[in-house]
Amino acid sequence: MALAFAHSRRYNTEPFVTMSTQTRPSQAWMRVDLASLVANAVVVQAAGRGARLLPLLKADAYGLGAVEVARALEASVDPWGFGVARIDEGAALRAAGIRRPVLVFTPARIAEQDAFRAHDLRAALDDPAVIAAWTLPYHLDVDTGMSRSGVRWDDPRLARCRTAKLEGAFTHFHSAEDNPASVEEQWGRFEAALGVLGDRPKLVHAANSAGVWRLQQSMDLIRPGIFLYGTAPGPGTPKPKQVASLHARVVSVRRVCAGEGVSYGVEWRAPQDTTIATVGLGYADGVPRATQGKLSVLIGGRRYPVVGRITMDMVMVDAGPDGSVRPGDVATFIGRDGTEEITWDDVAGWAGTNVYEIMCRVNPRVERVYVGWGDGGRSDGGV
Repeated sequence: MALAFAHSRRYNTEPFVTMSTQTRPSQAWMRVDLASLVANAVVVQAAGRGARLLPLLKADAYGLGAVEVARALEASVDPWGFGVARIDEGAALRAAGIRRPVLVFTPARIAEQDAFRAHDLRAALDDPAVIAAWTLPYHLDVDTGMSRSGVRWDDPRLARCRTAKLEGAFTHFHSAEDNPASVEEQWGRFEAALGVLGDRPKLVHAANSAGVWRLQQSMDLIRPGIFLYGTAPGPGTPKPKQVASLHARVVSVRRVCAGEGVSYGVEWRAPQDTTIATVGLGYADGVPRATQGKLSVLIGGRRYPVVGRITMDMVMVDAGPDGSVRPGDVATFIGRDGTEEITWDDVAGWAGTNVYEIMCRVNPRVERVYVGWGDGGRSDGGV
């Protein structure tokens, strides 16, 4: 089976200083601070009232790198296990040496049981017929209002969904971020479903990042995702440490006269003589075209607007008439440079979407550079 997550990855233990073209990534990279990730995990763990962590690593840990995230968390906060969406994501963790339980949240089909056995994965099941034939540990998916997967909480077949291999039961909160009242309603339905099952399963879990702070009842596991990766999951929840930033190099600089156009369709024309800096990151790398006319980048501690159409591999930046930007300079798309900062929430707002999508769409060809936790030990470096 071809494994996912074939990013170009390396650890760097050098101080966070102005980058040189000789020692730093060549064109575009995401900097992932694993020490901040671990700090966020400690915060959410403390809020979980004794529940163990089941961190969500689906979509390659929201694009940050599932293997590296799993290793850092495994060595620091003793999670029960990890959650993924697909069998190949779990297989990739196993191939990298991760041995804690891995729960695949997409409901399994009976034909997949051999793959679950081969990679020692836990299945999420929501079909009584599949459950009757399943011979491996599984977690029962209960639908309490999300209407995406799971056996409905009021389905009369629920009583048939318990076998000797039932290890856990869970549900998904659909609006924990912005509608706390919905959490209590769904939890009540979930409790009713657990009552139908008889003896309470060994592992009960429901809380995503927002649910950890919304739900008052205790659980065996909590399932943080976006909070770990640096974004608050909703109003009234703590602000986590920033974990990931996105950078690329200026690859070309040119003077443009007043009235001259930039990029495809020349939709933008220079209002004055100016300097255009071309930066090596485009929509193929995950820069949303929907941010056109709103996106800015940070270079040398200053904010500059991206102008013209966003292209596949590059964007053009109006660096102003002073011409201080040079090829090789670092442009920060997401992160801090001096006193200026652009957040994942900023870019998501400009694109009219959410942080999850912006993180997940950063292409694997954008190098991931890990700091704060490398080669099995701590480092205090950065990139």
